[in-house]
Amino acid sequence: MSALISILAIYLFIFLGYIAKKIHKENIHEKTLIIFSIYFLQPILTFWGLTRVSINYELILTPFIYFLVVTTTLVFLIFVSRYMFDDEQDKSIFITTSLIGNTGNLAIPLGIALFGEQSIAYTSIINIANIFFIYTVGIFYFAKSNYTFKQSLLKMTQIPILWFAIIALVYNYLGFKINAQIDQALEMGAYATIVIQLMIFGVYMAGIKLKSTNMKLSISTTFVKLIILPLVGIVFAYIFNMPSDIAKILIVSLAVPLAVTTVNISALYECKPYEVTYIIFLSTALFLAIFYFDLNLINMVFK
Repeated sequence: MSALISILAIYLFIFLGYIAKKIHKENIHEKTLIIFSIYFLQPILTFWGLTRVSINYELILTPFIYFLVVTTTLVFLIFVSRYMFDDEQDKSIFITTSLIGNTGNLAIPLGIALFGEQSIAYTSIINIANIFFIYTVGIFYFAKSNYTFKQSLLKMTQIPILWFAIIALVYNYLGFKINAQIDQALEMGAYATIVIQLMIFGVYMAGIKLKSTNMKLSISTTFVKLIILPLVGIVFAYIFNMPSDIAKILIVSLAVPLAVTTVNISALYECKPYEVTYIIFLSTALFLAIFYFDLNLINMVFK
């Protein structure tokens, strides 16, 4: 029930952003919201989230395998993209968005609904791994479509979220405690970030033109995210002989649709944000149907 309420709330805020753009049109400036989100609000969300997770060394195996799955698939996509797309921006979108899942807003409440609250530690640390992937590899590839290799690396280091994540992990590791009043202020910023992010997605959805969307790019990216990535995850979980309950949590985190955050990055570096928005919408819509089969396969392999 909690997962269903969370999912409905997500769609509500997306719808509000969509309606706002449709009504006010040119009065809403997408880039302004993007800058507020990436440079100011998301660092708060990242620091707040990472200082609330207890870093247990027993949990390290899960994000390690997550990285192996994503990196292995990344190498495969880099090779395949050369033969599938001619446009450099299409290649960047295909390579990056196929691997970035909604591990925060969706995977965590979904894990609670399916496996109970004991899943939170695992889904949270997978979300940490996903954050680092988004703001390293994700930033590099989206910037790469419009900048040189050196400039793309520099762009990656200029995003404050990555540095706040490192500071939060060090802070957490050293066992420092956050003052209750400061924690409350950070929590307000964190939840505001989530709402703004969902509304940004709704704003971009209002600008989608179906006739101009690249269906080959949309379908192939969604196929990799919802089918190929979970299958690779099953193979690695089986190879490493992961405990069945942890393996299931890992696969569910890999099977969730594309992350809304990718709209921010694609818009920031002018890499077809409306195309990315449509792909996220498509993957989210198809997820509801495909996940039923994913779940049956997971339960069959990891009894």
